[in-house]
Amino acid sequence: MAAKTSSAIIPTMIKYGGGISTVRALPKAKGKRPAVIILHERYGIDQHTKDLTVKLAQAGFVGLAPDLFHRFTGDRQAVLRGEQRVDLTDDGALEDLNAAVEYLKKLKNVDAARIGIIGVCQTGRQPVLLAAKRNDIAGAVVLYGAIGGKDWLSNNLRPTPIEDLITQVTCPILGVFGEADHIISVDDVVRFRNCLEKAKKNCHVRIYADAPHGWLNDTMPGRYRKETAKDAWNLMMSFLKKCFAGGWGRDRIACNFESDYSTRYNFSKNVRLE
Repeated sequence: MAAKTSSAIIPTMIKYGGGISTVRALPKAKGKRPAVIILHERYGIDQHTKDLTVKLAQAGFVGLAPDLFHRFTGDRQAVLRGEQRVDLTDDGALEDLNAAVEYLKKLKNVDAARIGIIGVCQTGRQPVLLAAKRNDIAGAVVLYGAIGGKDWLSNNLRPTPIEDLITQVTCPILGVFGEADHIISVDDVVRFRNCLEKAKKNCHVRIYADAPHGWLNDTMPGRYRKETAKDAWNLMMSFLKKCFAGGWGRDRIACNFESDYSTRYNFSKNVRLE
C-alpha cells in the first residue's frame, strides 16, 4: 500500500533504546498527537513497512516502525527476500517494545495516553503480548498473524500461549484476517474470537472474503487485493481513532464479529501467493 509522494511526509531512520534502528514518520498536524507502533512482517524493515509508517502519519498519527530483528547477525538481504526466517523471543520483543513506548512518551509531539500498536503477519503476536504486559496501550491490532496453527502452543521462545495472553490484555483488540489465508484458518479466527469473548475483552474481528495471506502488501502483486486493503486500512484507522477517543467503555463489553467465507470453504486448498 504505497504512500502518496505528494504528502510531503518523509520517513526518517532514527535509533532508540540504545541503538534499535527505527522508521519514524511525523504527521503535519501540530500539537500532541496519538502514536502507533507498526511492526514489520517476516522480511524486516522493507518498503511496505516504510509506506505504512507514512500512511499512519497521513492519518494524523506519529508512526514508528522498530526493527525487531536488530539482534540478528546473519544475512539481512536473505531476510528481505524471504529466504531466511528470524525467530523472535517474547523477552526480546517485549524489551524492544517497552523501549519504543517509553521513547514515544518522551516525544514532545506525542500524547503519552494515546499509543496503539499494529502487528503484521509474523509480528501479529506482539501487540497482544505488549497489551498483556502493560496497562497504558490504547488499542492493539492483529493483522493476519498470531493465531495460525502452532501459534496457539507454547515453546521456549514464546512460553505463554496466546490464549493465556488474551486473558491479560488491558485494551480493545482488532483482529483482521482473510478467507484464503494459507497460514490462518477460519477455525483459528473463530477460536480467537471465542477466546476474546470468554475473557470479556472489547474486540472486533473481521474475516475478508477471498483475501489471501499478505493482501495489504502492494509490493507483492500476487497477494495484494486493492479494495480489501483499502477497506481494511479504513477499519484499522477507525478502530484506533475510537480507542484514542475513549470510545470503548470500561463498564461494558462489546464484541463485534464479521465473517464472509464460502459454504465450501476448505483450508487445505489455500496456497501461498507472492
